[in-house]
Amino acid sequence: MQQQAERGRAPELRTRRLLLRRWQEQDLEPFSAISADSEVMEHFPAPLSREQSAALIERTEASFDAQGYGLWAVELCGESPLVGFIGALGVEDDLPFHPAVELGWRLGREFWGRGIATEGARAVCEYSFQTLGLRALVAYTAARNLRSQRVMERLGMRHDAAEDFMHPKLSLDHPLAPHVLYRLSPSDLQRLPASYSAEAC
Repeated sequence: MQQQAERGRAPELRTRRLLLRRWQEQDLEPFSAISADSEVMEHFPAPLSREQSAALIERTEASFDAQGYGLWAVELCGESPLVGFIGALGVEDDLPFHPAVELGWRLGREFWGRGIATEGARAVCEYSFQTLGLRALVAYTAARNLRSQRVMERLGMRHDAAEDFMHPKLSLDHPLAPHVLYRLSPSDLQRLPASYSAEAC
């Protein structure tokens, strides 16, 4: 993986297949289409409107400027200029494990099942620990979202059922309310074998 970043500056990460970069004006329409897809957003309360997608991009750009990390726009080199996002953001303050930095991803359906989330998230983890010096990352999702949990496990993240929680923005009887929490430390990541070539696209 190649990287260029300092806290508060615009980082760019590259892996064998992926370019993780800052957002551009032309990304809004394809990203809005991804976030409006009911299957992509199956484990969220509702798909996002165009305005909500724009607000998420604005929030993550502010995080890049302030913290040196955010949700990177992801290009699949030689195939697609935008497949979704992979990155990290500070968790909202109403969550029981706040303060923390969350690892997250969202990809268009046509790019599922190709290891893109794992490859990109591994690069984000390495950058977060090795360059920014973060001491931990978390990831959480609805308990029934087994696909995302498999990615977390492939990254070496650890699950403690005692930390699972009911999402505070959802009613207790909502089917998406039960959430699982995973954690990753630098030592957890170091124990994993290298999975991807360091050759950048």
